[in-house]
Amino acid sequence: MIVLVDYKAGNLTSVQLALAEIGRESVISDRADVIAKAERLIFPGVGAAGSAMEELHKLKLAPVLREYIATGKPFLGICVGCQIIMDWSLEDGKTQCLGLLPGGTNIFQPSLDAKVPHMGWNQVHFQAAHPLFTGIPSGSEFYYVHSYYPTPARPEDVLAETEYAGTDFAAIIGRGNVAACQFHVEKSGRMGLQLLRNFCGWDGRFDRDQRATDSTRKARC
Repeated sequence: MIVLVDYKAGNLTSVQLALAEIGRESVISDRADVIAKAERLIFPGVGAAGSAMEELHKLKLAPVLREYIATGKPFLGICVGCQIIMDWSLEDGKTQCLGLLPGGTNIFQPSLDAKVPHMGWNQVHFQAAHPLFTGIPSGSEFYYVHSYYPTPARPEDVLAETEYAGTDFAAIIGRGNVAACQFHVEKSGRMGLQLLRNFCGWDGRFDRDQRATDSTRKARC
């Protein structure tokens, strides 16, 4: 069973429709017992880190999410779901987040040629040979809508990178059974559906020491 975490925000229906397009059923729930029994868990994201964490605490879901991660079952965060798995976010006054991966979330600085928020299609360059990237060439474009971006404390937790506003930032982060995309998988067309398809077939294991080089990323993925 694939469960989408309902924290009273997020792009839940769009993610559910994207999963349906690849033939996978999913359940939207804010119930601790349903989340705990999930075979795969997705935290979709639209909104702000502060309000997302406030709702998770109100629903008493923060410890439930940590307990789920401890089982080793696959977890996918999307956009805000990528940011709140870090220790903190500068959004809403340095919000304390779930702390699943060490590091935080910073804000883009606007410039003459780069507006904030970052909206639209942008390339993603893989930094590791992760099972989520099967059938997706490095350099493929995905769709973004965000003003904040994750900055993991450990370089090995950066699985893919993107550049915007003069900043190279983590487009995909992860470790073990946790993976999260700053872009919107559900709005990213064929490549986004392929990533979701890969997630649905992933067993939650990842050898983080298996790094990809520029010359092998496309061949491996």
